Amino acid sequence: MTEHVLLRKVRDAFHTRFQSEPALIVRAPGRVNLIGEHTDYNDGFVLPVAVDRAAWLAVGPSGDNWSKVRAVDMKNDDQTFPTDRVPSSSGGWADYPKGVVWALLEHGLNPVAINAVLTSDVPVGAGMSSSAAIEVAFAFAWTQLSDFDMKLSEMALLCQEAENQYVGVNCGIMDQMISACGKAGHAMMLDTRSLERAYFSMPKGIAIVVANSMVRRSLSGSEYNVRRAQCEQAVSVLQQHLPDVKALRDVTPAQLERYKGQLEDVVYRRARHVVTEDVRVLQVCRDLYEGNMEHVGKLLLEGHKSLRDDYEVSIPELDTLVEAAAEVDGCYGARLTGAGFGGCIIAVVAEDAVPSVEAHLTEVYIAKHGKEPTVYVTRADNGVARMA
Repeated sequence: MTEHVLLRKVRDAFHTRFQSEPALIVRAPGRVNLIGEHTDYNDGFVLPVAVDRAAWLAVGPSGDNWSKVRAVDMKNDDQTFPTDRVPSSSGGWADYPKGVVWALLEHGLNPVAINAVLTSDVPVGAGMSSSAAIEVAFAFAWTQLSDFDMKLSEMALLCQEAENQYVGVNCGIMDQMISACGKAGHAMMLDTRSLERAYFSMPKGIAIVVANSMVRRSLSGSEYNVRRAQCEQAVSVLQQHLPDVKALRDVTPAQLERYKGQLEDVVYRRARHVVTEDVRVLQVCRDLYEGNMEHVGKLLLEGHKSLRDDYEVSIPELDTLVEAAAEVDGCYGARLTGAGFGGCIIAVVAEDAVPSVEAHLTEVYIAKHGKEPTVYVTRADNGVARMA
């Protein structure tokens, strides 16, 4: 849907539900990560892009202490909860705005109660951070209506707290930060330790194709914790030789090779992925600055190989999609995105080659795996904003 259609949809739904006009309409985007996978919990670098798919929220004050919210994409599911005290978790989509209320109260802020209607064209379960888009949309609405003086980066951190501690998902800061602070036409390099940001232009005529393998990431939770522990084990050993190392982001590839013999092979390979991935992120930033998309594509493919062989989070379905996309002229490169063990790949593609990439990877995937991937075409867009 176009932005105009979504704006009208959420405004009309608000009028139908509350018989009034909204005070404001907010748009908060989903995201894809160009490169920088499994680096965030190692204090490393990531390079996400805010996409042209977003959560849309029509909002007005409720006039009492109870917020009334409706999700039009979930059979007009209505939820009511207080904002003058911590609302009870219900385990569904409403835990995202409830978590924001909890976080605001934790920071000594008293949000006004709202009437709100939510719609979104960020695909759920596609690795495009539909949950972060919802959190950021509600947080932005509450900061506006409650007249809180809060920077976008501070709002992103608050939303991360909500997801970590209220919703119970131990995510990093990338998703909320890019939804809050994205810039149209640009990728955002985020230092996950210092939270410094830098923006790099995406060349004109480039699209990002997301292909969903339709494989649920059933192993990603337990294996994610194993990978984190292996990275911590690598740091513990390396600190005996490099006392200034606090996380794998502090280790150079040369240092890792020097002390390779001190590490178990599997721990070494996990560390090698993280250390080389940080280097790839910084190199992709330089390549974007210079407009060298051929080298960007090469680094994406190198990143996928590292995720497949060193970090061992790929599966045959993801490998098929990456290989099929890369076979098409006009596709610069591709890799799995997200935690792995299922989910999606991304491909950086010349716009005129998008139909060929979509057709080829779909044909190959059906022939090899007997099912059709869902394909989305996205471009870099702005972070959260008031739209009306």
